[in-house]
This record gives sequence, C-alpha cells and structure tokens, in this order.
Amino acid sequence: REAGAAARAMLVAAAAKAWSVPATEITVRDGQLSHPSGKSAGFGEMAAAAAREAPPEKPVLKSPDRFRLIGNPAHRRLDTADKTTGATVFTQDLHLPGMLVAAIKRPPRFGAIVKSFDDKPARALKGVVDVVAVSEGVAVLAENTWAAFQGRDAVSVDWDESKAEKRSSDQLFAEYRDLADKPGPVAVNAGDAEAALKTAAKVVEATFEFPYLAHAPMEPVNAVVDLKPGRSLDVWTGSQLQSGDHHVAAAVSGLPPEKVTVHTLFAGGSFGRRATPSSDMVREAVGIAVAIKGRTPVKLVWSREDDIQGGYYRPMYVHKVRAGIDAEGNIVGWHHRIVGQSIITGTPFEKFLVKDGIDGTSVEGAQELPYATGAHRLELHTTQVGVPVLWWRSVGSTHTAYAVECMMDRLAKAAGQDPVEFRLAKMKDHPRDAAVLRLAAQKAGWGKPLSKGLMRGVAVHKSFGSYVAQVADVRETEDGAIKVEKVVCAIDCGVAVTPDQIAAQIEGGIGYGLGAVLRNKITLEDGIVQQNQFDTYEPLRIEDMPHVETHIVPSAEPPMGVGEPGTPPVGPAVANALFWGTDQAIDRLPFSDSGPS
Repeated sequence: REAGAAARAMLVAAAAKAWSVPATEITVRDGQLSHPSGKSAGFGEMAAAAAREAPPEKPVLKSPDRFRLIGNPAHRRLDTADKTTGATVFTQDLHLPGMLVAAIKRPPRFGAIVKSFDDKPARALKGVVDVVAVSEGVAVLAENTWAAFQGRDAVSVDWDESKAEKRSSDQLFAEYRDLADKPGPVAVNAGDAEAALKTAAKVVEATFEFPYLAHAPMEPVNAVVDLKPGRSLDVWTGSQLQSGDHHVAAAVSGLPPEKVTVHTLFAGGSFGRRATPSSDMVREAVGIAVAIKGRTPVKLVWSREDDIQGGYYRPMYVHKVRAGIDAEGNIVGWHHRIVGQSIITGTPFEKFLVKDGIDGTSVEGAQELPYATGAHRLELHTTQVGVPVLWWRSVGSTHTAYAVECMMDRLAKAAGQDPVEFRLAKMKDHPRDAAVLRLAAQKAGWGKPLSKGLMRGVAVHKSFGSYVAQVADVRETEDGAIKVEKVVCAIDCGVAVTPDQIAAQIEGGIGYGLGAVLRNKITLEDGIVQQNQFDTYEPLRIEDMPHVETHIVPSAEPPMGVGEPGTPPVGPAVANALFWGTDQAIDRLPFSDSGPS
C-alpha cells in the first residue's frame, strides 16, 4: 500500500507540473489522472515524468472509508464466465500443429527402474508413433490421447525393483506406532511436560493415525513442450512453481535459461500438486522431447490412474498426544509426538524450513498452540520411506489441527466443561483465535437445544496467517453414514480484500477437507498403491456437501491466506460432534476406517 501510494503521489506531481495545475485538483481513478479542466492522462503516459519525481518519505494512505475495491461484497471473479462456457484454455485443451501425445508406463512400485522392455505390441497399434525409454519408465507417443494410453498399456516392462519400496501401509503404521512410543528430536520444550503430567488430576491420551492422501485434481497433471534443439524451448502448463519449472526445463533441455519460456495456463485444480520441487510433469515432458530430438511438440498426459497411483501424496502420520488437567480443568501439561515423512528434506527449501532436524511443515499447527497448556513438549520422528510426498492443501495443518482440536474436546469432557467455554478460558493471550471462536459459536447458535438426532462440534485453527473457527452440525443416517448438514465458519484473514472470494475459498476448503476425513486414503500393499480411480479414491459428492455460512471478522491487520485455512478445522469439528453425540472417539482417519462413513 505504501509503495502504491508513493507511486500515485509521484504520478500526481508529474501531472501537476505538466498541466501547471495544483496537485490537489488532480483525481486518480482506474489508471487515469484527471483534472476538472478536461486534461487527462493514463499512468503509462505519465510514467517517465513521474520517475523523475522524488518519492514521498511518508506517502498518504487511503483511509478504509474511501476504499472502492477492497472489501466490496459485490465484486466477483472475472474468470467465471469463461470457465463456465468452456472458453478458458487449460493445458489439456492445448493443441499445437503436429503435436504428439505422450503417456508413460510407470513402475508399480516406487523406486523401481526399467531393466528391459518390449515395445513391439505398442508399435503395432494404430496411432502409435514412437516408444522411448525415459528415466521414469517407458514413454509412448501417439497421434491422440487414447492411442497413447493404449500403447502405454501394451508395452511390456521388466522392472528392477532392488531399490523399490515394498512395505505395506500396515507395516508402516506399525513402525510409526513403535516410534511414537520413543523419544524423538525436540521441536518445543517449554517446561517439564512429563513432571507436569504426573501432577495432573486427569490425563487424556490418544494416538491418531493419518493415511497418505492424493491431491486428485479434476485435471491430472500435464504439460506441453515445444523443443527446438539448440535454439529454444517453450513449456505450457498450469504451474504453481514457475521458477522451479523454468530451472528444470533448462537443465533437462541443455539450453540456457534465457532460451526457455514457461507459459502458465489455468489449472483444473491443484491443491499443491502442480508445485513439486522436482518439477516432475515438466521434467518428464522435456525429457521425452529430448529423447525424440524435438522433432514435434509433445503433450504429456497423466491418466487418472497415473495421478492416483503416481505418488506425491500428503504423508501418512502418527501422532501420540498426552495432556493433563488439574481439578479446575486447567491444562497443566501437553506432550505431543509426531511421526512422518518430511516433504522438505532433499528439496531446495530444506535450508529454510528444516532447522535442527525439524521439518517446520511437519509440526506447524502443533508448535504454537493458541491455548495455555502449561508445560509443552513437542517431538518429531522423521521417517525414511520410498513413497514420494508433497504439500497438500493446508500442509502440516491437515493433521496437526485434527490431533490438537480433538484432544481439546476430550479434555473438555474430562473436565466436565462446555468445549467452547473450555477453549475460551485458555485463549486469553490469543484474542484473534478467541474472536473467531466466539463469532462462529454465536452465529451457529451454540448452546441452544438441537433437533433430535443432530450433533454439533467445534474446532478452531490458525494456518497461513488466518484464524478460522468452524461449528459443524452432523447427523448419523439410518444406515450409519455421516451426514454433515451445515458448517458455520468465522475467519479473520486481516483486511478482507474480496469477501465473495473468501467465502468461495472457505466453501471449497471445507468440501476438500471433508471428503478427505470421511473416506479418502491411499494404501500400499507390498509397496503397490491400491487405489487408482474415483471409485476407489472417492471425492466428495455434491450430495455430501453441507450448507456453509462464512462470517468474516472485520480487521485492519494485513491480509493473509484464504485458499488453505478452511480445510483443517472441518475434520475435527465433525469428529468432535460425533464424540459428544455418540461417545465415539475417532483416532484413525478416514472416518470410514473407524466405523461411520
């Protein structure tokens, strides 16, 4: 805002000199400088002159009562119409003259490599043009997507699995549970948690288990490349990490970075999947283009099965939490141990996000609690597993929020207290957390009698700089399924720039998180992923989507994230509703693994 205000002042000063009028008589609106005399100029016309003006030391900021765009509830996204009519171009829509479509035969187990392959059956198929070996497996190039997929399936590969991951999910969970019983590297050590727990009137203990999760965007990852060897490389993809993709494309092609151009297209969903430090979709597509010496443009397409079984998952985790309260219900000690893979180790982000062996993304959401917990100790065991992992919408908070918020309700019940009041009593040093909790509870009618069969739960969590509280109304159907009827959400994201977009992101985040906790999981059997399509990795259906109310806390704080913070609280809010309504504590996700679904 200060930079914008300074630029505005310099533009006004330049226009005042050019027109010989007082600066106070010049108005600025929609990229135009105007004077009552009729003189006007666009920012571009006045830019050179403005650049010669001295920047003001203390630029005058526009007061909120003068905002036209920020906070305007009438504003809507500009791209909705084109997305609705199909005019928007996604990577899957892009077709270049002479382009071939590529699909890769990938190993059934992570870490396996090609020993040998027979491509004769594939080459015999109509539409198949070429078959080439690449580092990820065997790529089939064809005139269209169907032929590429058929050719890929026809290739016979002998895999070298000497370094492949062959453990099952059950084996991994057993190893994780063993680690959760052992001391690990310390992320937080505030007081003697073990000693404090010995003094507690009541101690609550739980072990939470979280499976691998796929991102499962509607448009699986893909990329189009046009390589002109020794001259240029163009890449089209729905990238979330353009700098990394640009660097990898240059390295694989052997071209200097200035000869490589990345064109960012719309992405049909991502949730973190199109931001891999390895730039896998770009690396693979450029590698195929190099293998055929750039004779045609190439579109690499991952099938749905490739996407679900291809790795880059939210890691699986085990949390062991012990917390104690005194006779008045005050928390006297909190001991939390987390076991799981690091998504940062071995990436360019390691030096920034891994400190003293602690991956900050593994412990975020459990490291700084909004509650007075007495002595607090947090430990992390980072495991080595051959399954590729990646950030997933809301990253570490996808599991830490669940463990922390479910424990808070169990402590509240042990103390014989209302879960909202129990939380508020421990939030005296966290007013923004308390404010969203109060607002959500008020708007949901917390404390009022519920209709027969309705259960209500609450959770609050901060992620990506925003504070979110959610109250979930849940009903168990006659066949034992879970129906989340309504979620009331309060968010403090600082200055609310576009309220309609904030509400939309909260709704989407709740839907995404709800599908995951209800029934989503990626499981391994002898190292092979068992899920491969939307019948075995079922997304949230429209009939599952609850009614969502979003209430925004007015704030003058800097604007923060809204795309991710809606996801973490919905799982524990629903679990807490079931905990109070049925006495069932759900420690293993998804819910379908613990009974209701």
